[in-house]
This record gives sequence, C-alpha cells and structure tokens, in this order.
Amino acid sequence: MFMVTMKKKMKAFIFFLLLGIQGAAAVTHSMKYFYIASSQVPNFPEFVSVGMVDDVQIDYYDSRTEKDVPKQDWIARNTDQQYWERETAKRRGTQQWFKTNTEILKQRFNQTGGVHIFQRMYGCEWDDETGKVQAYDQFGYDGEDFVARDLETGTWIAPTPQAVITKHKWENDRALTAQEKNYFTQICPEWLKKFVHYGRSSLMKTVLPSVSLLQKTPSSPVTCHATGFYPNRAEMFWKKDGEELHEGVRKGEILTNNDGNFQMSVDLDFSSVRPEDWQRYDCVFQLSGGNENVITKLDKAVIKTNKGKSEGNSLAMIIPIIVAMLVLAVIAVIGFIDYKKRTEKRPPSRK
Repeated sequence: MFMVTMKKKMKAFIFFLLLGIQGAAAVTHSMKYFYIASSQVPNFPEFVSVGMVDDVQIDYYDSRTEKDVPKQDWIARNTDQQYWERETAKRRGTQQWFKTNTEILKQRFNQTGGVHIFQRMYGCEWDDETGKVQAYDQFGYDGEDFVARDLETGTWIAPTPQAVITKHKWENDRALTAQEKNYFTQICPEWLKKFVHYGRSSLMKTVLPSVSLLQKTPSSPVTCHATGFYPNRAEMFWKKDGEELHEGVRKGEILTNNDGNFQMSVDLDFSSVRPEDWQRYDCVFQLSGGNENVITKLDKAVIKTNKGKSEGNSLAMIIPIIVAMLVLAVIAVIGFIDYKKRTEKRPPSRK
C-alpha cells in the first residue's frame, strides 16, 4: 500500500494536486519532499530530490548538476543565495547517504546487481484554521514498503525482516529521534507557513476553464473538455435531469497545460440516447472552493468534430500530454522497476 500511495503522490510532478480555496475558507496546506535514489538505471540521475508546497514544485536537485534550484518565481524572490547554498549542501549529504544505504540494502536483500530504487517521502500538513499540524515520513525499496515512522509514538513500522534492523538502529539513536521530532513539530511547519505566505497570490488563485464538446466520429462518445482552470482540485461529470450519471461515463485525469493551468475531460457514451432527449444532459465542471459551476448542455450544434477546428483542439489536448510524459520521467522509472520486479523472480531474502 505504501508504494501505491507513493506513486499517487509522485504524480504531483505532473498533476500538482493543489488545495484551492475561495475567500477566507479554511484549507490544509502541505510541504513534502521526495528523494529517489537509483542504481544501474540507464540515462537517469542516481539521485533526485523534489520539494513541493501545496503540491506545487518549489525546488529540484539531482546528482548530475549537484545544485538545488528554485522552480517558482515567488520562492526565488523571497530567498537568497545563501539559502540555496545551504540547501545544496544538504542535498549532497543526502545523496551520499542514499548511495551508501542503497548498497547496504542490496546486501541485506542478498542482491548482487541489477536495477534498484530507494525512496523517501516526508513532510507536514498545517490547517490554517485550527492550527493542527500532522507529519509523515516513509521509505520504500524496489516497489515495496520498507519503513514508515509512527510520529505519535516515535517508533518505526518495519513490514519486512530486512527492515527490522533499520527500525532498531534508528529507534535506539536518541539524538536522531530528538532531531527528527524537532523537525516535524517545529521546523517543517514554520517553513511551510513561510512558503504559503510567499506564494499566497499564486497558490490561492482560482481560474475557471473554457469548456468544449468534442467528438471524433458520429458514433464516438462525446468528450466534455475543460481547459485553463486553476487550481487542479476540480470535478467534472455528466448529469441527466439534474442527477449525476455513472453508467456510460469515463473520466480522464487532470493534466498540466504549458502555462501552468490545467485541463481535464469526461466522456459520455450517448449511443442509446434519442435525439429528443439530448437536452436532458449537462456537463458540469466544479472548481473546489468556488461558488460557480460551468454547465454545458449536450447540443449537437456546438459539438466540434475531427473536421475544421477540432484538429486544433485535438492538438491542444495532445501537447500537454506529451509534456506531461516528459516531466513524468521519475514515475516512468518507478514503473519500470515495478515491472522488472514482477517479471523477474526476486532472490530469496536473507533472514
């Protein structure tokens, strides 16, 4: 389950699951970091680090450049060169730690070579209304749970015999335990609040989309396509007579546009719908935190097909997908590892 969660969180590289708000509405903000160490993965850095605030990427570091750099203008404006020099030094130290411990884990799992991935995801969340803070810290190895921190008890959960060694070692290190507790209860929330303040105008903006009805052929499903909205915490669905439809409906994932806004689509199979009933169907777009829905009626006159303008619309949908696939390199590597581990028999674990 951990790696499933990790993969969903890693999709933040593309989909940036912002928690949008309207006015003074309460929201839970988050800051999280992803570390990915790889062994013998061709054409991919041995170590990558990505930081996120409200699931918007704020920095990037990898073992090729060995330099931590800002990824948002608002964070670059509010931090100085010394800050990035310190962060770079931290990432270099973390890179070496992961390299060393990846080799240790290979020995512990009785592995001599091949492709391997060691990951960490940690961070904190802060409710700006109640002030409540929650934190998390999890490690994964080769597509499986390795260890996860129980921040309430200060202990580690070790699901495999190989992880028990790490569990005992870290729990017996009182200095490390105290340091980590201070980070998750004090330092992490403090920096999260700073970053939210720095990027407030960007993180909390809301933009409604333009919505179109698209169709490839007369017998194809009708696609309700929304583009240009922000943030990406949104829902889109079809209704009939005011009731949400589930049968014959297929929802697409939220994708990132080149301008940083988002797009999504939802298909409706209307092959059994009589022409006189079309007016009973509506496509509804809802932006989280917003008070206004964008409603588009099913109308044959406004459907764009593969003739004329629809080619441009198809291209507009394809380009962000290509961009998304490029940015999704890290997830592709994880998927590749997952595939190899499932198709190749893993050497027996040493107990």
